[in-house]
Amino acid sequence: MGRCDGRCTLVVICCLQLVAALQRQVFDFLGFQWAPILANFLHIMAIILGVFGTVQIRSRYLILYAVWLVVWVGWNSFIICFYLEVGHLSQDRDCLMTFNTSLHRSWWMENGPGCLVTPVPDSPLAPQDHHVITVSGCLLDYQYIEVVSSALQVFLALFGFVYACYVSKVFLDDEDSFDFIGGLDSYSYQPPQKSSHLQLQPLYTAG
Repeated sequence: MGRCDGRCTLVVICCLQLVAALQRQVFDFLGFQWAPILANFLHIMAIILGVFGTVQIRSRYLILYAVWLVVWVGWNSFIICFYLEVGHLSQDRDCLMTFNTSLHRSWWMENGPGCLVTPVPDSPLAPQDHHVITVSGCLLDYQYIEVVSSALQVFLALFGFVYACYVSKVFLDDEDSFDFIGGLDSYSYQPPQKSSHLQLQPLYTAG
């Protein structure tokens, strides 16, 4: 029963991760954030692998899923530090997220709750074929929305890692016990006894 509970819990965690990853993928597409888009795609593939490994009782797939979650936690920690501009990280280096293919940033920068976007025409700061805008009145700045989103990913990944390790260990223990029982077959199996060709004959003695 405990094993079933662990497997069911891991499937639920994977489903929550999948919903969160798809939601994040949509908004990263809207913001042309190519590096997060690629990372989200790999994460979705890893989640599917984790679900398949849990349902089909494949410990190797769960181990790969757990290893990816370590990388995923590191990536989201980087995103948190990037938007909070920890250390030498700066949001002015937009090429880190867009591979230097556009000037787009987070979709939430212009579409956050309560944000009012005002274009600045004929601004000398505008690059060629682009325009400058001012954003005001946001109830929550876009960088904090991105930080909360990444923190949620880290939270789910930590739970997924713990349960993936637990379930994969249960699977490995079951495989070992199955092999051990199979190794005792030679002792438990009794071959059919050969019938003797010599039959006992009754012995009569003279009265």
